[in-house]
Amino acid sequence: MSSDTEQPVDNAPVRTSERGAATRGALLDAAREIFITSGFAETGVTDVVSRAGASVGSLYHHFSGKADLYLTLFEEFQTRQTQRTKKALQAARAEGETDPMRLFIAGARAYLEGCMEERDLSGLFLRGDGPPGFEVVMRDRLAQWARRNAALLHDGGAFNIVVTGALAAAVQEVSTSEDEEASRRLAEDVLQIIATIKNPAQDLG
Repeated sequence: MSSDTEQPVDNAPVRTSERGAATRGALLDAAREIFITSGFAETGVTDVVSRAGASVGSLYHHFSGKADLYLTLFEEFQTRQTQRTKKALQAARAEGETDPMRLFIAGARAYLEGCMEERDLSGLFLRGDGPPGFEVVMRDRLAQWARRNAALLHDGGAFNIVVTGALAAAVQEVSTSEDEEASRRLAEDVLQIIATIKNPAQDLG
């Protein structure tokens, strides 16, 4: 059998995979646009597939439903945020930074910048209009965030709670504000204040 005959067979799975990935991406893009403009509760599956130029069947091939689209957007956003903070920490460490608080500020700044860069999406997750049970997902994610901060700051007590809480409040503000310039000023002001907070446990040590 010639290679010309084999080639289409070898490429068929690749083309199918590419089409599937393109459809999945189009559905997520459409869901993102409609969730942001109309809210989760007011969005229907038919709205999403119509915007994506897809079929209801293709949506249920890739996702279990509207809530799954929302949660996938959330998880992908959080993955990008994790990548942003890791990159910032790596850059700071590469420059010789070892102080836990300054490393925390570098990661926090990258996280806040990500919220501002994707404000529409970040704000979507903080407006309270999500699928049933999403508040539990948010609480779990905040707990994970606090644990990562505790590891970075070498503190799992009150100091970590204070700085994580302050940063979470800043995230809420910059994500829901419509004034980008004011958001950037607020973010920087919050980071400067957090940087002045002393860890009493270290003073005692």
